[in-house]
Amino acid sequence: MTTLTIYAALAAFAAALVALLIYHLAVVGPALRRARELLAVHDGLIGGGAGASARLSAIESALSTEQTSLKRVAQQVSELEALARTDVSRVGFVRYDAFEDTGSELSYALALLNREGDGVVISSIYSRTDTRTYGKAVNRYKPAVNASGEELRAIELARSSKA
Repeated sequence: MTTLTIYAALAAFAAALVALLIYHLAVVGPALRRARELLAVHDGLIGGGAGASARLSAIESALSTEQTSLKRVAQQVSELEALARTDVSRVGFVRYDAFEDTGSELSYALALLNREGDGVVISSIYSRTDTRTYGKAVNRYKPAVNASGEELRAIELARSSKA
């Protein structure tokens, strides 16, 4: 073996040692310190070391507080879900000309429904001499009594609207 080869091998070996040292300082050292800290906490809790009782009491108290908070949030969500089932979240609106001698689509059908499809469809029919307004109950997207095409279209628009 030549001297140059021996020096090259020694340089490669030194570079590998430096790389291992850098890896140890950057990765292994901090991980070992964290493991030692966790082991000390574990030993303190298991062995009843100084402050173990207080630490466990604090953890138990925090857990109890979080459980109470979680129950409160669950109750509020339940109340909001019940309210959301009955709110008017689906709306359909259709304008039309009820009579040939009137223009501007002044007659309309307005469906106001909740997520279950319950609510009302209101119709206003405009003529040159007067305006009449009608209301019909809607249950599960079906009018309680006969409905006009415009009223059915308003109900369908409400059904397809995003809640």
